[in-house]
Parts: sequence; structure tokens; C-alpha cells
Amino acid sequence: MKTEHQDLEEKTVQEEFWNEPDAAQKVLKQAKHLKDKIDLFDSLVESHQDLEMLAEMAMEESDDSVEQDIVTGVEQLAQKIEALELETLLSGEFDHNSCILSIHAGTGGTDAQDWASMLMRMFTRWAENQGYTVRILDLLRDDEAGIKSTALEIEGENAYGFLKSEKGVHRLVRISPFDSSGKRHTSFASVDVMPELDEEITVEIDPGDLRIDTYRASGAGGQHVNMTDSAVRITHLPTGIVVQCQNERSQHSNRATAMRMLTGKLLELKEREHKERIEDLAGDYSQIAWGSQIRSYVFNPYNLVKDHRTGAEVGNVYGVMDGELDVFIQAYLKENSRKS
Repeated sequence: MKTEHQDLEEKTVQEEFWNEPDAAQKVLKQAKHLKDKIDLFDSLVESHQDLEMLAEMAMEESDDSVEQDIVTGVEQLAQKIEALELETLLSGEFDHNSCILSIHAGTGGTDAQDWASMLMRMFTRWAENQGYTVRILDLLRDDEAGIKSTALEIEGENAYGFLKSEKGVHRLVRISPFDSSGKRHTSFASVDVMPELDEEITVEIDPGDLRIDTYRASGAGGQHVNMTDSAVRITHLPTGIVVQCQNERSQHSNRATAMRMLTGKLLELKEREHKERIEDLAGDYSQIAWGSQIRSYVFNPYNLVKDHRTGAEVGNVYGVMDGELDVFIQAYLKENSRKS
């Protein structure tokens, strides 16, 4: 990284550097990204050296008054190193990008829609704890309770790399608050994650492969209801992928956002399927088969969240629902690293 950063710095002082402003900005952005990584690594090395020196001095002088400071410092350093180690596992082409996370209620009726809203809150809390910015692109509420679907833009470095582990079916087991008999219910919701792409990344999509529908955006009522057909739904016919956006009042803005979502999904599929061309992708990707859940969240008869891919378990289900997902994300990244 230091060698690459030095090469980029040498480019910035060349006379013709600003002849192409867009390319120059890209170089500066990459240089800053590398500088931040280098500074982080150097700070970890410096912290290690300081703790080592403090420990040596304490032993030489038989001074145990700084023991707790050393223990705390080592624990904090270990956490930072583990976080940096996880970043090195993000090797995918789009892992460092922001992402768009979609949630769809599945089988289970009102319980499933309530479950989808609980997942929306869980991912929002996790993202905010990471310092990411969350923006709602699409939200379809149910009249009785919960949501039928939502699409969230989660903006921040490595958002896609971390959250791609959440793609799949999430299963809830609990005593239903909507069942007066107090019976235990099982509900499902699917989560999809696609990378947010830089503006310079383009994909050739045949307009004939698209069905574009417009409809009136749902709102909270009164003046908040959009009175024009500004919401946009785009279906990619060869794959069955459906994306929609109703966040903006302008149909043009919603259409542009929906196209970015579609492009990200197609590129994510192409990377996963190892296809050379978008045209090589086929099949219905609009639904995830129920029964193939990646994780179960059990509230009754005991409290447990278990990831069925990695075996990672957490007994504090309420903590997980409050955004404590790192155990599962880390286990997934490490498992994939071992496989590769």
C-alpha cells in the first residue's frame, strides 16, 4: 500500500495531472483511501510498541500499578487488529462499496410482515452503530401491522462486503402477539443485498428486456401522499429481477435510482455466477425458496439466534435484534475465507 500510495502521490505533482479533472479526483480519492489505511496500520504498530515498553518498564521497576492499563490497552488493540483482519477478508470486486439491502415478508401473514419490520430495524441499528448512513428507497407498509417490503441504501465503506452475509431467508419463532390463543408461530422474511456502484460503472442492458411500471407512491396520509404516479418498478425479464423506488417525488429520480439498483443486482449476480455477460444470466431471482433459511431467531421456548451456515450462535436474541450482528458477519467471512 505504501508503494502504491507513493506512486499516486507522484502522479499528483505532474504538470498534466489536472488536464482530466474527473480522473484526477479519482486518483486523489484512492490516495486518501490508502493513506487512511496506512495511518491505521502505523497507529496499531505504535500502540503495540507503547504497550510493550510500558510492560517492560513495569517489570523492571516491579510496579504493578499500571497492570490494568496494560490489560485494557491490549484488549483494545486486539479488537482493532481483529477489525482490520476482517477487512482483509473482503476480497470481492464490490466489497468496499455501499449497498442496497431489500427485505420482503414471506409466509406467515401479519406475523411475517411484523418480522420484516423487525429486520428493518435490526439492520438500521447495526448500520448506525457502524457509522453508516441509512436512507429508505422504498417502503410498502401493511394496513394492519409491519411492512410487506422495503429497500434501504446503506452508505459507507465496506457496507456491501459485510452485509452480503445477510442475503437469504431469515426465520422467526415466537409466541405471536397477533394470536389471542398464545400459540407459537414461525414466520419468514427474505433479505437481498446488492452493491451500490460508482457512477463510472455502467452495464449494457437491452431496453427490450425491461418492463417499467409507474404507480402512486404510498404515504402517511394527507399532504404526504404523492398525488402523481412517481413511484417506479422495473422488471428485468430474462432474470425476473424486480426493483422499485418511491423515495423521491420525481419519477425521473426514482427511475434513475431503480436503474442503479438493477445494475448493482445484475453485476452482483454476474460475479456470483461467474458469467462473462449479463445476457448469460437466466432464471427467476425474484424469490428465495422458503425452507432454505440461513438463520433462525428463536424467542420461545428459549432464546437463541443460530446461523445455519457457520454454526455461530448467540443466546441474547434481543441484543441481536438491537443490531449486534458482528458475530455472524465475522463467522461468515472467516468461513468463506477458509473455503476459498
